[in-house]
Amino acid sequence: MSRALTQFLASALAAAAATALSTGALAQTAEPAPAAPAKEAAPANGNIAVVNGTPIKKADLDVVIRQIKQPDTPELRKALTQKLVELEVLNQEAKRRKLMQREDVKFQVDNAARQTLIQALLRDELDQHKPTDEQLKAEYDREVASKSGEKEYKAHHILVATEAEAKDIIAKLDKGAKFEDLAKGTKDAGSAANGGDLDWNAPEAYVKPFSEAMTKLEKGKYTATPVQSQFGWHVIRLDDTRPVTPPPYDQVKSHIVETMQQKAIKDFVDGLVKKANVK
Repeated sequence: MSRALTQFLASALAAAAATALSTGALAQTAEPAPAAPAKEAAPANGNIAVVNGTPIKKADLDVVIRQIKQPDTPELRKALTQKLVELEVLNQEAKRRKLMQREDVKFQVDNAARQTLIQALLRDELDQHKPTDEQLKAEYDREVASKSGEKEYKAHHILVATEAEAKDIIAKLDKGAKFEDLAKGTKDAGSAANGGDLDWNAPEAYVKPFSEAMTKLEKGKYTATPVQSQFGWHVIRLDDTRPVTPPPYDQVKSHIVETMQQKAIKDFVDGLVKKANVK
């Protein structure tokens, strides 16, 4: 069975699998199910059905079950076998109508096969060039070194719709009003309940006008003039700063693997394109 057909079947059979599992669950409420259901014995000829002379192999059913990643039970196999029969009947009817001769159908089939083949190629490339622990640790150390000296900022803010409102808030702060009390009226629903508290973040977490104003403040000070962004007008108070603490290696290892794999695939594709004779 081709990978394209396998993936198509896996998608098409998901509903059948869900139905089979649901039926199994209902049956368990009526009477206890055995601890480990025995799998049906394979037919002697290795086929689970023959549709108009075309065999459906048990091996194909096994592949589909692995693809959908559901518990392998006799009920599931029965439901999927029926669905495979239905799909084969439809496949034969499509061939009888010679739909593959239609340009739109041929393009879609060819494109699906091409995409499946490309995905297999990229998986194969990654399997052949898995990063070693030494490479992963080196990439982690490089990332940590690149962030050396960077800071995180703990800030509060009040967001309003107009500059006039923001100026009024600053005037009230100048007269001794408590920032957290005024922040209860902020447009930022996410921080309103916390008195405008934005917790600890790197400057990159904010839009540019906000981060530029925040990083220029002294600890404990608020912006003397309103700061405009696409969200409205901000009054910002800087509470504290601290050096960026890198997360432990084990915590970000999977992310490093993903990043390195993405780069490896890009380099692989770029290399093939560069060597190709494209006119």
